[in-house]
Amino acid sequence: MMGRIGRGRGRGKELPVRLDDKKAKGRDPMWGSILRLAVYGILFAALLTGCTRREETGGTEPVTEETTQRPSEETEEKPTEPIEEIIEPFPEEEVKEEPPGLKIIIATDMHYLARELTDMGSGFVDMVEHGDGKVTNYIWQIMDAFTEEVIQEKPDLLLLTGDLSLDGELRSHMEFAGYLEKIEGEGIPVAVIPGNHDINNAGASRFYDGKKAPAETTSPEQFYEIYRDYGYDEAVSRDSESLSYVYPISDRVWGLMLDSCQYDPENKIGGRIRKETLAWMSGWLEKAREENVLVIPIAHHNLLKESTLYPEDCTLENSSQAAELLENYGLPVYISGHLHLQRIKKNINGGPSQTEPLYGIYEIVSDSMAIPPCQYGELRWQEDGSFDYRTCRIDVESWARDHGITDENLLNFKQYSEDFLVETIQSQVYGQLSGIPNDRKFHMAKLYGQLNSAYCAGTPVDRRGVKENQMYFYWERYLGTSAWYDQMQAILKDVGRDNNSLSLKAGSDFPYQYREEKDSSLAGGEEGEISGAQAAEEPEPQSGAPEKDDASGPAGETKQ
Repeated sequence: MMGRIGRGRGRGKELPVRLDDKKAKGRDPMWGSILRLAVYGILFAALLTGCTRREETGGTEPVTEETTQRPSEETEEKPTEPIEEIIEPFPEEEVKEEPPGLKIIIATDMHYLARELTDMGSGFVDMVEHGDGKVTNYIWQIMDAFTEEVIQEKPDLLLLTGDLSLDGELRSHMEFAGYLEKIEGEGIPVAVIPGNHDINNAGASRFYDGKKAPAETTSPEQFYEIYRDYGYDEAVSRDSESLSYVYPISDRVWGLMLDSCQYDPENKIGGRIRKETLAWMSGWLEKAREENVLVIPIAHHNLLKESTLYPEDCTLENSSQAAELLENYGLPVYISGHLHLQRIKKNINGGPSQTEPLYGIYEIVSDSMAIPPCQYGELRWQEDGSFDYRTCRIDVESWARDHGITDENLLNFKQYSEDFLVETIQSQVYGQLSGIPNDRKFHMAKLYGQLNSAYCAGTPVDRRGVKENQMYFYWERYLGTSAWYDQMQAILKDVGRDNNSLSLKAGSDFPYQYREEKDSSLAGGEEGEISGAQAAEEPEPQSGAPEKDDASGPAGETKQ
């Protein structure tokens, strides 16, 4: 069950995390106690998700004795309830008959670190221990298992939406590309775009001798050279102002692969689609309409405001402009990552007085593959443009058994990884709380960690049950006016529904309707397949077509 309190936990006890040294060695003594974490004056809000990593704290502040309420003199308390009973477990994947249609696997935010960039020592341990719950100590095994699973599933396309590397290390990108080479060697196409961590990242690091040291980072030109075989050189068109391109998924579906990152002259966390890229998009969206082709826009940064807790650096800076352009063409869904949360949301245009359901583009935000439950998405497109989406957990346990692995963490990866995420966040929160009895503080931090775990997974939480729980009562009692309490309320606001599946019907949920009499000037071959080579010979809209600085849809200009 998700959120299970680890074995041997009690007041003042350590929360050990076991690292893989490629053999099972049990608990690693290098992991310090949770009390030691108090010396790190970090804020949970800056650590929980990759889109909020920055030097400033975003308005939150550590809880001190001055900001916490003193315990009451009264000793009578409500009966303690087991925390694990109020948090929904990660859903067990149902075995269903595989539906027909185009099959696309979507994964994001792998944050892969090259093996040669760490000795698995204390410097590496410290990075993992104070992260946002990424299971970086097992990222190689996760990628091995994922690669084999993709090959077994045989999708029509593997789509990766950025943050391929931990922090843009050149060696990490080069090693990661080896997995993609293996997948494409089995006849499965791969298409990638960069994330905010991947290019010109000053945080690129190696971890040796107990220290973190700079590593060689990756330029835009190097990113293209490493990944040119995974989307770029098969493109119908490439944007001259960014690493964006149009990828021909089939003769009926194009992937609009959008580089939303800002890395020139230096890397930024937040995203934005360049005005020249918007103009290039407009030209190709118009071309797709003429050719009766369905377009799927894919980017790293979010199109919509997906998180109450993380309102900054996640949504495109010019999201309104981008959304209006995409909705001008009736597109059904926008796919992104970056947030490190599994989210699905519809863009709502119009007020509550509307009597008819309004069209609005949906956004699917995939959770980081490196964060439990370590999952990916599967998108199935039907002949008429309708589609179904669901998430799938990587089966690390079966991979480990098949390969004779003896590491108990890998053989029980589902439980290990869930506990790992909860305990990582719990220990960080614990170290930031003061003025509270240790036993109560321990379980309060546990509740926070469990809520965060469900938040990442996109699974629903019984919010009423949480608020009736003893630990929540303590949060109100000790920290009811604190920034930490406000963060918990933001999480609770967002975890009321499941975000792991979506089905949309063409013609009712979005305007697109496929016409059999399609006249495609881009199609080639007997079956009308679009190839990059064929498409390259065609005249294409340039970055200035339409010749305006701002994006244009069929209804006219869309101003920023």
